[in-house]
Order: sequence, then C-alpha cells, then structure tokens
Amino acid sequence: MKKFWNWKSRKIRDQASGEEVCERVLFLNGTIAEESWFDDDVTPALFRDELNAGTGNITVWINSPGGDCVAAAQIYNMLMDYKGDVTVKIDGIAASAASVIAMAGTKVLMSPVSMMMIHNPATIAFGDTAEMQKAIEMLASVKDSIMNAYEIKTGMSRTKISHLMDAETWMDAHKAVELGFADDILARQDAEEDLDAPDVSMLYSRAAVTNSLMDKIAAKCHIKAPESGAETEQTTDNGRSCDEIRERLNFIKRFI
Repeated sequence: MKKFWNWKSRKIRDQASGEEVCERVLFLNGTIAEESWFDDDVTPALFRDELNAGTGNITVWINSPGGDCVAAAQIYNMLMDYKGDVTVKIDGIAASAASVIAMAGTKVLMSPVSMMMIHNPATIAFGDTAEMQKAIEMLASVKDSIMNAYEIKTGMSRTKISHLMDAETWMDAHKAVELGFADDILARQDAEEDLDAPDVSMLYSRAAVTNSLMDKIAAKCHIKAPESGAETEQTTDNGRSCDEIRERLNFIKRFI
C-alpha cells in the first residue's frame, strides 16, 4: 500500500505556559488515495489508528491536487471527530477532494502563494441509459455531501456554493479568506506585523473565461448586414460564411 500521508512530531514552545510541548504534524501530499480506498477496510483503519495514536492539538499540512472523494469524506469525518484542535495549513494547493479535507480544520491557514480549487465531482460510467441515470443521480448526491462541508465552514448559501462548483473555481489565499473557505493567511511569526496584504484578491472560473473568449470570437466573426445591391453573404477562405461560423460558436458555447 502506498501511503499519501505522513506523521511527524516536533518540539514547540507553548505560548500560554512557556513550556516545551510535542506537536503532532500530519502531511497530506500528492493524490489522495492513489490506490483504492473504496471497499478497503485496511487503509481507513490505519489512518484512523495513526490519528488517534496520540493526543493534543494537531497541524495538517496540505499540498494535494485532490483524488478520491470517498477517502476525502472519511478523512474529513475523522478530523472533525478528533478531540483536539485541528489547524490546517495549505502550503501549495488544496484542490478538489483535498479542499474538502481542509474544511475540517478548526482554523484554516493558507500560504500567500497557495491556491484552493472547488468543482463538481466526476466519474466514469458504462452501460445503458438506466446505468447513466444512476451515475447522474450518484454524482448529484456526492455533490450535495461535498456542499455540506463547504456550507458548514463558509456559512455561504448552497446556491452560491453550487455555482462556484459548477464553474470550477480557483481561489488565491485572499479570495479564500474573503469567501470563508480559509480563516487567515500564513506569515512568518516574527514578521506578522510587517505583512502588507494586497487589497485585491483573485478568483478564476474556467467556465467564465471560456465563455468570455467565445463571446469575443463570435463578435469578431459577426458580419454586418450588406447594403442593398451588395453581395448577400461573405465567406471565409474555406467557403463557409462568417455568420455560419458565428452560429456554430454560439452553439458550442451552450455546452461548455
């Protein structure tokens, strides 16, 4: 079995008592469950045993493009059920299923150069129309369950969360804090007061960018109506009219 997590312990000084204590740190790197987690009793049990092998607060570092949503859901539940505080720190990317795990943090902190991405769940299906319909209903249920984690953390409406997932939304650290997916931005402890956070935040939607591009292409292809007596249609070099190309682009845009 190839583990996608790693535990380490380190000595830190407790700010309240001034005493040296042992901090447990969990690293989640790479794809969540490269090997099957579904129908696997060993891997989830091993993760749970390692999580509960110690006590006290833990820090979870995440740098993952996502992966198995079933594994992410179980890890989320285990972290939510953990007795101590769970501080999540995103130092690279928390995308897809990894963003769900991040929502389990008592506090979620993001590096100024990190990203978070949320989108709709996906699967591969094979069979007739009945099987396809089952897959559609399954994906709808999975999306609802994922939205629960986002809703609990952000307090955002399910409608807005659904729109963000539909659009495959990428957030920088400031936008994630603004929307409630994160609580604060990581900074050097000895220079927190000097951190000059930018006044702008960035949110990228693949669907919005694609639609904007298609609108610009369609506008470029639009041909004004010819004046009386002029030729009734202009064509491109390959013989197709520009209006035909524009109509085709508008048709394609509806399915993006």
